[in-house]
Amino acid sequence: MLERVRIVLVRPRRGGNVGSAARVMKNVGLQELVLVAPRTRVGEVGARMAAHARDVLAARTTAPDLATAVGDCLLVVGTAGRDFAHLAPVDPRTAAREIVAASARGRVALVFGPEDHGLSNADLGRCQRLVRIPTADAYPSLNLAQAIAVCGYELLCAARAADAEATRADVPSRRRRSVAASTPADERAPASNAEREALLAHLEQALDGIGFLSRQNPGHILADMRALFARAGLTRRDVKIWRGIARQMLWAARRG
Repeated sequence: MLERVRIVLVRPRRGGNVGSAARVMKNVGLQELVLVAPRTRVGEVGARMAAHARDVLAARTTAPDLATAVGDCLLVVGTAGRDFAHLAPVDPRTAAREIVAASARGRVALVFGPEDHGLSNADLGRCQRLVRIPTADAYPSLNLAQAIAVCGYELLCAARAADAEATRADVPSRRRRSVAASTPADERAPASNAEREALLAHLEQALDGIGFLSRQNPGHILADMRALFARAGLTRRDVKIWRGIARQMLWAARRG
């Protein structure tokens, strides 16, 4: 299950932190690391901090932006220590259960922000869930590797619990995963992040065409729509239907 969980580090500032992240990932059985627009070289410091997880570090990939990094993911989970208007936060244990369940159907991303200020509102807007790690009020700050360790531990526990449940039900976990995994042609499969974003762009064009969006602040209603679709858990068929609606709106707008 955890082989389908991708750890995404957005604009990391220090190579040593990237190496520490790789080390923690290997501790909890996570393998895929993606860096979004890194602001530093990993270098020898990062390799040293990775210790025996240099294989995880060496296999890392980079992406120019978050949209590219999570485009093929069915579920994108952001992490933050603050409020975000469009997503209600959940604790790591609750999020881990949903991530593990979703990973049976496809790839999932768990996203961590820059060390200095965390994920931006634009970054969080691309997420469908928000994780907040409970901490003491006196000192709530966690470093990057600590945050990954907490979330990774809960993911490992959730994955083992799911495997144990499958064994008790006398369904081999490998067979269960292969049956549950989606195929590209399956319209009932969850929509990917790229498909959801393409739908939102199409709807933005359609809503602008019929004069629905405010010229002063079009982003406000679009953010609400993004949050709505995040809660809805759209399938590929849902996306096709909504894009058909958007096409009809544009056709009507052009006729008018």
